[in-house]
Amino acid sequence: MVLESKAGKEKELEEFLKSAQPLAENEPGTQTWYAVKLAPSKYAIFDTFADEAGRDVHLNGAIAKALFGKGRELMESDPAVLQLNVLASKVPGTETKKFGAHSS
Repeated sequence: MVLESKAGKEKELEEFLKSAQPLAENEPGTQTWYAVKLAPSKYAIFDTFADEAGRDVHLNGAIAKALFGKGRELMESDPAVLQLNVLASKVPGTETKKFGAHSS
């Protein structure tokens, strides 16, 4: 998911994204969740899921609702949701496997 902040709202969007971490931690189907800064006013959320059911729960969950609700005050437009499938990965402490991902 790619997010572009409104001018002067960068810090507020950063805090908003940081506040979403506990919501991601409460989603058992979300394996990893990252909120990142790509450029001065451009941000992204990258998360991975064990299966499509986990992805669906996340995309219809509290974080998505918040981003498409209050987040509109902070962003130039609705977030761009990109869905991809990880073909290979290196994750410490786990065996290599295929799994679905949600990215920006």
